[in-house]
Amino acid sequence: MRKNSVKNTRINGEVQRVLAEIIRGEIKDPRIAPMTSVVSVEVAPDLKTCKARISVLGDEEAQRETLAGLRSAEGYIRNQLARTVNLRNTPQITFIMDQSIAYGVNMSRRIDEVMEKDRAAEGRTDTEEAGTAKNDENN
Repeated sequence: MRKNSVKNTRINGEVQRVLAEIIRGEIKDPRIAPMTSVVSVEVAPDLKTCKARISVLGDEEAQRETLAGLRSAEGYIRNQLARTVNLRNTPQITFIMDQSIAYGVNMSRRIDEVMEKDRAAEGRTDTEEAGTAKNDENN
């Protein structure tokens, strides 16, 4: 099976869906943040390994704790995955913290700040022009 084949893409999607369900509903570890999402899953073509990219809404401490909790529950997660998804081999899961969502939110906030500054500058320019026009009319 090739890396970008249709079969591999379907397996990635199914494993991602099942991992999200397991993390959201079945793991009771208090270290795992409630706002944890599985961003993407990449299962190797031989079905031996799997990289799961995880995103956590919260500070760095919450991210570290969630990653530690997921790594400690890795055996349970793999067992549940084997019961739910019928694969020849159940992949060994490696959890990787994904910062792309946090990066996107941060960039969006910065763009909004710049747009607000531009609007404020335009408002001052319009006010200054109106003031200049009134002074010209009075003279």
